[in-house]
Amino acid sequence: MILKPDYNVKNVFEVNFDELKEQGIKVLIFDLDSTVMKSKAGVFSVDVLKMFDNLSKDFMLTIASNNKNIDYINKVRAQVNFPVIGHANKPSPAVIKSFLEENAIPPKDAAMIGDRPLTDILVGKLLGSTTVLVDSISKDEEPPLTRFVRRVERLSIR
Repeated sequence: MILKPDYNVKNVFEVNFDELKEQGIKVLIFDLDSTVMKSKAGVFSVDVLKMFDNLSKDFMLTIASNNKNIDYINKVRAQVNFPVIGHANKPSPAVIKSFLEENAIPPKDAAMIGDRPLTDILVGKLLGSTTVLVDSISKDEEPPLTRFVRRVERLSIR
């Protein structure tokens, strides 16, 4: 099934990055909101920044967000020293594919990590990349309606 992720873990901190490295993954592409940052927060937690610092020793990192607000994306860019792509237009693979091509990275060497099957996992599958579905980094703070929609969306991967 095209929406079934290669890995499905509790949150971004539970991803087995050592296993991804052993499989030849060289690039980690993270979704932004709800994956590595609380939705619309504009600020990374200290734990996420530490994770990025550790991962940058073994992987090229990037963030691909569908957010079109350039001020928000620039605020995010100012906090990290790796590419942050706004207006990624997921699930269309065009923007991420272009990024990979510009950096001479075969899609098979990349892993797409995100919280949404219908955008993040689908774009990874369309690219031919490894996919990792995580739950929201702030799931306990999300409104009940948001949690309900997430549960419904996850039915599509069973």
